[in-house]
Amino acid sequence: MRRLWLLFAQTITVCLAIWFVVVTLKPEWLELERGAFVPKQENRAVAVPVAASYRDAVSRAMPAVVNIYTTKEVRQPQSPLLDDPFLKRFFGERFSDTEKQMSLGSGVVVTHDGYVLTNNHVVETADQIEVAFEDGRKAAARLVGNDPETDLAVIKIDLPDLPAITFGNVDDVKVGDVVLAIGNPFGVGQTVTMGIVSALGRSQLGINIYENFIQTDAAINPGNSGGALIDANGNLIGINSAIYSQSGGSMGIGFAIPVSTVRMVMDAIIAKGQVVRGWIGVEPRDITPELAENLDLGKQDGVIIAAVLKNGPADRAGIRPGDILVSVDGKNIANMKEMFNLIATLQPESKTGVVVLRDGKEVTLEIVVGKRPSKKRLERQQP
Repeated sequence: MRRLWLLFAQTITVCLAIWFVVVTLKPEWLELERGAFVPKQENRAVAVPVAASYRDAVSRAMPAVVNIYTTKEVRQPQSPLLDDPFLKRFFGERFSDTEKQMSLGSGVVVTHDGYVLTNNHVVETADQIEVAFEDGRKAAARLVGNDPETDLAVIKIDLPDLPAITFGNVDDVKVGDVVLAIGNPFGVGQTVTMGIVSALGRSQLGINIYENFIQTDAAINPGNSGGALIDANGNLIGINSAIYSQSGGSMGIGFAIPVSTVRMVMDAIIAKGQVVRGWIGVEPRDITPELAENLDLGKQDGVIIAAVLKNGPADRAGIRPGDILVSVDGKNIANMKEMFNLIATLQPESKTGVVVLRDGKEVTLEIVVGKRPSKKRLERQQP
């Protein structure tokens, strides 16, 4: 019995020694499975844990994101000598006083029949617009309509079987959500960058008249303008529009127009060729704490009317410079952003009540809402 026990102990010792050598020098020969050591098959592929991937979201959205190339002719100053018909006859185009300038941007296909959303600043001065898809297809585009006050435009192309992006719900977007920006930065080609939602409802940046930006740290660079900002499921939540930069490149502060604004503007342009907004013809200013103290105001809500357009809707209704607008159509006004957004929703030619604070007393007036003029015409009309 003693001999058998000694033989058993020696066998165990030798097996442990062999196991120790294999584990130390050739660990790949062994594989730990369900608590038992099983010899590993030499050609067997081993699954490696994969980090979170957004390839499904990108594959759904990227086919609907396009590159936009624009061309415009710019007249160059020339010497009077070069206007000589004799010289032009012999030297022709070498004495042409125009040159073609090209620029690039991005866009998003929103319908299967060829409507494409982009930024207004991408196409507003273009003589020719060309759209290029990731699969190599190209097509000339025409401008359907634009809205400079939100920096959005709709163009149209004629190609069959176009992929269209899926719209998300901006109300579901929260600060900290992962987002992806798709576009054509610097013309290098279709590119995807990742970040998070840094802030919501950014306004008073001086970029557009109507501002309600999604702020993100996803890299947005020149050429990304008009491209898609999508969520982790591949749904469109914004159109990339602007960046804050001191160098011209991304510094982690980018702004996208939310899909709620995008959809409203897009539907109006497709239906009517333009966005029709209400307007009353005033130049407002936000009430700062210093201004409230100087005017002895009990609260800082509302906007102060700095100027009133002569014979405009507000002037005809009796609104005066120095009045504080506190309510429009029964809704309280806290600042300029709320005033612009609320008045914009009013139907032109409709009547609405406004409340102003004048000499410490509330005055109720009735105003006939006007139609907001185009940006250029508005600049000429400003008080």
